[in-house]
Amino acid sequence: MAEIDKPTLLEWYRQMFLIRQFENQCDVLYKEKKITGVYMHLYSGLEATGVGAVAALRPSDHVITAYRDHGIALARGMTPESAMAEMMGKRTGCSGGKGGSMHLASREHNFWGGYAIVGGHLPLAAGIALESRYNGKDDVVLSFVGDGASNNGYFHEALNLSAVWDLPVVWLIENNGYGMGTPVEVSSGQPELHKRAVAYGMKDMGRVDGQNVVDVYNVVSKAVEYARKKGPVLIESLTYRYKGHGVSDRSYDKMAELRDWQQKDPILVLQDYLCKHYECVEDELKDIEREQMAAVFKAVEFAEDSEVPTYEDLISHIYVEE
Repeated sequence: MAEIDKPTLLEWYRQMFLIRQFENQCDVLYKEKKITGVYMHLYSGLEATGVGAVAALRPSDHVITAYRDHGIALARGMTPESAMAEMMGKRTGCSGGKGGSMHLASREHNFWGGYAIVGGHLPLAAGIALESRYNGKDDVVLSFVGDGASNNGYFHEALNLSAVWDLPVVWLIENNGYGMGTPVEVSSGQPELHKRAVAYGMKDMGRVDGQNVVDVYNVVSKAVEYARKKGPVLIESLTYRYKGHGVSDRSYDKMAELRDWQQKDPILVLQDYLCKHYECVEDELKDIEREQMAAVFKAVEFAEDSEVPTYEDLISHIYVEE
């Protein structure tokens, strides 16, 4: 794998810091009831997995994920304003304010959501990949999936068909240790989730350190190259979420475990890498942090100043208009 240059690493740092600040602010806004809904799922702690994986794609490739979608949307290029307005249910949001936290999507970026049903997006990922293969394209689908969703029927059906039809999909399991509050070892007969690739007859790319954006990028780049030419790939990223399953849930009682993972915080890991490889980079990192904090506050202001959807908005896009 070619050496990654400094501007690329700084861009990844910008994205990861933006995601963290965006999620921190969303947490505050949810508690202030400016963001509403039954659940909101934060990406805090998983930033390296999303940023590194998305960076391995072409613009024409496709991305789809579940309900923990804010970070991946931002990594794919969605603006903080569009994302925050959607979080707050405003007309200027990426889904017109009608989707909210779990339904961020952007056709412009080939980012197809954001789905609230656990595992419900996996057959859609296979369908998008089928279109690419059927029409002779070489576009790849990157599908994120949580460790908990790897135990339901959608997972089996989608991965099995992707192998039968040699579909260009990279199935990326974000193993953050818990499905809601249940440890992986308790819910999965085979807790090394990547090994399920063998049962489907697809390429097993093993485990990757999900806290290291460079490692994630390198592994997913190889997986994307393979999927583009040959067929589906399964990867398991080992990472950790800092908050509860949703912001309304309690965080883990295992505070020692949380502190251990925070020693491997993805932002700190990249920061350390940059400081070791480049002299006097600290000021650049501080500038990036200030700029992204300002960008998040600007996004909140934009969302608060935006209009709410009207009745006409509510009934639009239900039927195809001739």
